[in-house]
Amino acid sequence: MRINLTKKDLVNFIYMQLGFSKKVSESLIEDFLSTIVLNIESDKKLKLSNFGTFTIREKKSRIGRNPKTKESKIISSRNVVLFKPSKDFKEFVNRSENG
Repeated sequence: MRINLTKKDLVNFIYMQLGFSKKVSESLIEDFLSTIVLNIESDKKLKLSNFGTFTIREKKSRIGRNPKTKESKIISSRNVVLFKPSKDFKEFVNRSENG
């Protein structure tokens, strides 16, 4: 079972399913992904209907420890992207598993 889905896989899927050229398919994927990133960056939140919501949350700095050396270091604050699946997406995933 394959775990990773690459941009190349998406380009080939659009090429095969819709018949667009590979250049057009690649441009479509790039534009779609960059639109998502730009919207998350500017609005700190992006909702895709029937899929889910991406949000940015700031994690505060904290003390972390190297498990091997037990050395303590400060982990700097940073932004992280969170994903919350929609109700429809959750139902789809559970329906696929159970039947």
